[in-house]
Amino acid sequence: MSSEKQVLGPDDVRRAVTRMAHEIIERNHGLAGVALVGLQRGGVWLAEALGAEIARIDHPIPVGSIDASLYRDDIGLRPVSPGSVSDIPFGVDGTTVVLVDDVLYTGRTVKAALDAITDYGRPAAVQLAVLVDRGHRELPIRPDFVGKNLPTSSSEQVVATAEGVVIS
Repeated sequence: MSSEKQVLGPDDVRRAVTRMAHEIIERNHGLAGVALVGLQRGGVWLAEALGAEIARIDHPIPVGSIDASLYRDDIGLRPVSPGSVSDIPFGVDGTTVVLVDDVLYTGRTVKAALDAITDYGRPAAVQLAVLVDRGHRELPIRPDFVGKNLPTSSSEQVVATAEGVVIS
């Protein structure tokens, strides 16, 4: 029997999103040519929240979503979720794409998203923004923007939403 523990509340998530939005603007010296792409499923809400915050701070930038499930190297081990769709309503060529995900764990989803994004073009650069980095990487992937580093055990589950982050 596992117990749930909320480690971030809604206010903590909002503050993290605001800080990450500022960091994205600063790191890219503005927003020219920058677009956000949320990873289905968990990263889409975060990409939309970052997009809204960036628009509030400066000006709107393109926001899209990508389903990388068919690009995973462990596709036979994990179910492919039907209904997840990619929606990238802007040209990727020459763009700085900020991939956005809720929780970074092994890095396999990010690797799949990197493969998937190239089907849409050749970005000038790809950066990674995650709300929670929980460690346990299996691939050499490191986020550029992190809401919270949260050391966990491999047996724990981490769920991140706009309402907070829960470990069970």
